[in-house]
Amino acid sequence: MRLLSTLARLCAVLAGVLLTVITLMTCASLIGRNTTGWTLVGDFELSGAAAGAAIALFMPWCQVRRGHILVDFFTSRASAATQSALDRVGALLLGLVMALLAWRTTLGGLNAWNTQSTTMMMGLPEWIVYAGMVPPLALTALIALLQALRGFDEEGAVA
Repeated sequence: MRLLSTLARLCAVLAGVLLTVITLMTCASLIGRNTTGWTLVGDFELSGAAAGAAIALFMPWCQVRRGHILVDFFTSRASAATQSALDRVGALLLGLVMALLAWRTTLGGLNAWNTQSTTMMMGLPEWIVYAGMVPPLALTALIALLQALRGFDEEGAVA
């Protein structure tokens, strides 16, 4: 699990760098547009693609840290064993959903590759965005499935 945790952390750092670059690009484009009339063509396309990739890249770290939303209103008075079992079922369901997303994103990327579809303004190949999203989605699925099988320790990592 240590390797998966390190990979998840690397994904989160990459997502942070990606969002920082996109933020700086957006600021430069807006300042240029409002002062000199210069703009970066396709900044909207790049922002959308980067935001989707960043969300996928943040998911593994969020799962490692058990940072997803928990609705424990109904289970707050349940025993520790019941809460642990429900947490493991939740991790299993999330793992299955992430595996499904990874699979469908892979198929979408293959379809974008086969049709050679590109973005409208810049002509950026769309398969690149899909390819950037599949590994973190698969990593999230693997982490969640391991958590479902092994359980959690006090800090949320796999026991």
